[in-house]
Amino acid sequence: MLGEIWSFSGRYKILHMTWFAFFLTFVVWFNLAPLATALQEDFGLEVAQIRTLAICNVALTVPARIMIGMLLDRYGPRLTFSLLLIYAAIPCIAFASAQTFGQLVISRLALSIVGAGFVIGIRMVAEWFPPKEIGLAEGIYGGWGNFGSAFSAFTLVTVATALSFFPGSLQVADGPLLNWRMAIALTGVIAALYGILYYASVEDTPPGKVYQRPTSARGLEVTTIRDFWFLMIMNAPLTLVLMLLAWRLSNVGFFSPTAFIIALIALLGLYLFQAYNCWVVNKDLLAGRKRYPAEDRYKFKQVAILELTYIVNFGSELAVVSMLPAFFEGTFGLSKEFAGMLAASYAFMNLVARPSGGLISDKLGSRKTTMAILTLCMGVGYLVMGTIPAVRDSLGGSGGFMIALAVVMTMVCSFFVQAGEGSTFALVPLVKRRVTGQVAGNVGAYGNVGAVAYLTLYSLLPDGDAGNQIFFQTLGVAGLVVAFLCFFILEEPKGSFAEMHEGEEAPGAIGHPAPVADDQSAPLY
Repeated sequence: MLGEIWSFSGRYKILHMTWFAFFLTFVVWFNLAPLATALQEDFGLEVAQIRTLAICNVALTVPARIMIGMLLDRYGPRLTFSLLLIYAAIPCIAFASAQTFGQLVISRLALSIVGAGFVIGIRMVAEWFPPKEIGLAEGIYGGWGNFGSAFSAFTLVTVATALSFFPGSLQVADGPLLNWRMAIALTGVIAALYGILYYASVEDTPPGKVYQRPTSARGLEVTTIRDFWFLMIMNAPLTLVLMLLAWRLSNVGFFSPTAFIIALIALLGLYLFQAYNCWVVNKDLLAGRKRYPAEDRYKFKQVAILELTYIVNFGSELAVVSMLPAFFEGTFGLSKEFAGMLAASYAFMNLVARPSGGLISDKLGSRKTTMAILTLCMGVGYLVMGTIPAVRDSLGGSGGFMIALAVVMTMVCSFFVQAGEGSTFALVPLVKRRVTGQVAGNVGAYGNVGAVAYLTLYSLLPDGDAGNQIFFQTLGVAGLVVAFLCFFILEEPKGSFAEMHEGEEAPGAIGHPAPVADDQSAPLY
């Protein structure tokens, strides 16, 4: 596969078009941060209001990933991804044309749904690549697409400057003339145009392959009664984290006390509605009218451990990316600009680390062991990062050598974090074929759960070295605990390195026509 990865035909065309679709959703999702200063000056916002917008940027991503997973399993990735990309233009244009803080909040909440796009490509890539290559393929999809956040950070200010000759531009204090409105609207328009191109250029499955759908996509299908109650327990944190977000919004004055209570009741109703839908899907199982044969069962504990793994890797990544510039600035007394550049080294590792995690998972011979080792190394890496202030003091200051050492420590830790993400989604498509979208949605949502939980903890810690040390130690210990679960409880999925996915016949078998590649040098399987 490594020799064919640069091909743009057959399954490689699907891979490249899909990671770029994900890339654009992350460009859109993260288009606020680099232009936040211009927005703040234009509206005269307080710091608390800017932080509120940042919270809104992730608020609906958690339930959206669950819902997108359901739609994905029902309608297929081609239609779902195309519509999400086209939808992205609506909140982008609404945000760019907002005249009040309330309009900014509403449009940003609507835009947070775009952050669910990651889930869609997981199943698209899984449909086109066999299990033995799924790690590298999903790693390239996730790593290269995830780079959209760093791309936004490095380019949108330049784009806004280039668009400054249009009406509505704003002179930022001690900065360039910017047109932040047109820059944000442009990201949405580009995503929408690509959505049309994507729909016209891809298919859900290779020729001759049937797209497997669950009996009902209203809720996640489980195969034992015990797993149903386990599912109910694991769904609870998805609602609890939304309640935590509502609490944070109330603390900055966005919710009145009455509105906060109403929000909590609505979120409780959302959990009960989700539980009801899961009951509808699994009611025959619960009533004893349906029993799955052994070969059709899967263990929900696999999904639960993957959810916990994504909390500690992707959840911690989102949290660390948010605090790392301030960490470098405060620890070494650097300027905001230089601290931001050093912190960007963490996100840049996505280009190689996540595909590397997937490749290691393909080559090591045990996807379970790969994920356990990478998670263990990640935990140790965070514990090491927690020692940076102490090492600085022991080496006598914050000179160039100490800063370089801290950057190296950060990048090494970042590699294991993002490689762990790649190994997680090398496993997700192998749990149960027909509900891959919903499994990916649940696991992806837990990444946001982790980010919100970690950032809330960080906001409650004391400023300075003591708070940073506790934060990194918490991330490290959480990683070690989940690594233990991966080593001793997680089970290797059936057919982890098979030529065909579970439930599929080999190409060319009777009644199953061999798929035809666009280019014979790049066969589908």
